[in-house]
Amino acid sequence: MALSITNLRKGTLFQLDGVPYRVVEYSQKVMGRGGSTVNVKIKSLTDGKVLTKTFHGSDTVDNADVSSRTMQYLYSDSGRHHFMDPGSYEQFELDTDAIEGKAGFIKEGDSVTAQFFSNRIINIELPKNVPLKVEYTEDAVRGDTSTAITKDAKLETGLTIKVPAFIKTGDTISVSTETGAYRERLK
Repeated sequence: MALSITNLRKGTLFQLDGVPYRVVEYSQKVMGRGGSTVNVKIKSLTDGKVLTKTFHGSDTVDNADVSSRTMQYLYSDSGRHHFMDPGSYEQFELDTDAIEGKAGFIKEGDSVTAQFFSNRIINIELPKNVPLKVEYTEDAVRGDTSTAITKDAKLETGLTIKVPAFIKTGDTISVSTETGAYRERLK
């Protein structure tokens, strides 16, 4: 199904040259008898690259048939991440490049939302915050436990983030998947 360029609002999914994209920004200029021009900033759902495109007048693009399914993260090896559909036990692989900043937020057994295009996994969506266990962090110096002081903490996924001084090895903390920042200590 073809989409008119005026339907390319923010968040719209479409495909161009066989690659699925999401519209990040949209602006339209109407030029009297000359028709209209649509400028969009688009993000590839396969490799995350952001492009700027200009469409004119009666241009059309194809609708992207992207679906989402809940998948279980199994493991990673040599640049590939492995996921399984918990209903059918079918397994899928995804290149490390496709989920570049997200790998530090998922651990074996976690459920994630996977996006599919042409029956292959192209991306994963993470929850807003994830609970992760602190594998190692320095002990706080006595009397130096104000919340303004931070230190590095290595998490169970290998990710290292800044945490307040009162966090100890073994604590479980909530981490924002958008910013990678510490949110709170969990009980």
